[in-house]
Amino acid sequence: MPLQAASDHLLRNPIGFLLVPRFTVIALSSAIEPLRIANRYVSRKYVWRLISADGKAVPDGNGLQIQPDRSVEDAGALGTLFVCADHEPEKAATRRMTTWLRGLDRARVTLGGIDAGAFVLARAGLLENRRVTVHWEVLEAFRERYPGIEVTESLFEVDRDRLTSAGGVAVIDMMLHAIAADHGQAIADRVAEHCLHDHIRNSSELQRMALTAQSQAQHPKVSQAIRYAEARLDRSFRPDDVAGAVGLSNRQLSRLFRSALGESPARYFFRLRLERSRLLLRRTAMPVLDISVACGFASQAHFSRSYRAEFGHPPRAERVAERPAHRLRMDVT
Repeated sequence: MPLQAASDHLLRNPIGFLLVPRFTVIALSSAIEPLRIANRYVSRKYVWRLISADGKAVPDGNGLQIQPDRSVEDAGALGTLFVCADHEPEKAATRRMTTWLRGLDRARVTLGGIDAGAFVLARAGLLENRRVTVHWEVLEAFRERYPGIEVTESLFEVDRDRLTSAGGVAVIDMMLHAIAADHGQAIADRVAEHCLHDHIRNSSELQRMALTAQSQAQHPKVSQAIRYAEARLDRSFRPDDVAGAVGLSNRQLSRLFRSALGESPARYFFRLRLERSRLLLRRTAMPVLDISVACGFASQAHFSRSYRAEFGHPPRAERVAERPAHRLRMDVT
């Protein structure tokens, strides 16, 4: 199919969605539904297609099999391509896939990543000098893997010909932003109303709820201390280092943590490291040794012992085989 869109549109037709095994359906539907609704009101209709590496059904994270329209080989000309990925996204970055993506870039196709899709684009060397975002669960893994790429905690990022979103319903906000750029804010507002999306969030808004809401910590110093620790989980620090950074004594910090969270700062920060490591084990293909380093453990042996003590099984047990899948056909325009 020939390209249909004018160069001044943010989303150029046809729009491809590359489905990487174990992607999330909520992110895919959050991308497609705003386009479908927008087509009720615009003369230049959005056209999209689902693509997989081989044209065969792709399991989502729940084991549902989503049947694409085409394979990479017969995807045809595209104006925009979004990579939809979640668990272990870099497994999709084969030599064949990387060659195809680089060819799209040379053809000036707008490229995007949804959820962890930016990993695939980064592996292909297509995010240099671009600002991007990924889901907060794999944010630190991305920074560890690609230290030269600017990655943010924003809901979505639009940097010239690259569009990335953290996934989930944040994709709705990204697509509404693109629809507003293409057809005006009034159309985007109408689409948002259909989606019962009462507030179109902008790209500068952060993904995660306020730390005080997460932890039920009412004291701002506790939230500040948690924020400080979360940004430094890849290195060694002591509770008194955190206390000093937020202007408290170690004793004051300990008292506040026990009052707000029911445990000591040292225990809380240690659990943060272990929870971060569990997310990386489940969501990325990083080696266990690299994960232990990225989460600030002195050795892999110490990490493995701590992990088993906390969760009742060794780190490698998190990498379970995919569950049996059900089959579902998703129809598109």
